[in-house]
Amino acid sequence: MNALTIGKMAEATGTKVETVRYYERAGLIAPPARTTGNYRSYRPEDLERLRFIRRTRDLGFSLDEVRALLDMAEQRDRDCGTVDALANRHLEEVDRKIADLTALRRELAGVISSCAGGTMAECRILEAFAPRVP
Repeated sequence: MNALTIGKMAEATGTKVETVRYYERAGLIAPPARTTGNYRSYRPEDLERLRFIRRTRDLGFSLDEVRALLDMAEQRDRDCGTVDALANRHLEEVDRKIADLTALRRELAGVISSCAGGTMAECRILEAFAPRVP
């Protein structure tokens, strides 16, 4: 594969061009070489790195976590226990968010089911959303 423009990188990964630039500024992607016309010229390994970044971001990892994972991935002989620990911490956070969303859904469904129709003045949903004054 030949050198890639930023547009081709973005297209190949479903990422916006500005996001590729952002990852470059954030240090997740090394600044690419420039063509004689001053266009960015990315290597195939940059594309693979961007795919990795994109996938981990899609899974909800923070930029700092992605940076740590990229650093770990470069240490090919290192024990993968640190990756496992990071992934498990992230999974625990996902589980907490799922529990929070489940509770939110249950509360919202209860509010919605309390509505018997009628006028806005009788709306139990709006009543539930109104702040309670002590």
